[in-house]
Amino acid sequence: MKNKINLAIQVLPRSSSKGTYELVDVAIELIQKSGLKYRVCPFETVIEGYYDEVMMLVKDIHEAVYAGGAEEMITNIKIQTRYNQDVFIDDKMNKYD
Repeated sequence: MKNKINLAIQVLPRSSSKGTYELVDVAIELIQKSGLKYRVCPFETVIEGYYDEVMMLVKDIHEAVYAGGAEEMITNIKIQTRYNQDVFIDDKMNKYD
């Protein structure tokens, strides 16, 4: 895919030794460091970028959350693409800011 996409990710980690929010923070910190545009929301985080780089970030998030102490994880993902056009977070959110 040659156009930018939006990917919404919700990470639901489980651990007997770490709190859920503490592990979710591991994922959000990785997203913040990625250099990709993103928006943290109460139930998920939306990421904007090219398909391959966003999917690599999803893989990195899984590895980091497990390294952070998760024993199990459910990840919900939604992807918005357009055939011949970029998808931007701002197109959906500017009117609410």
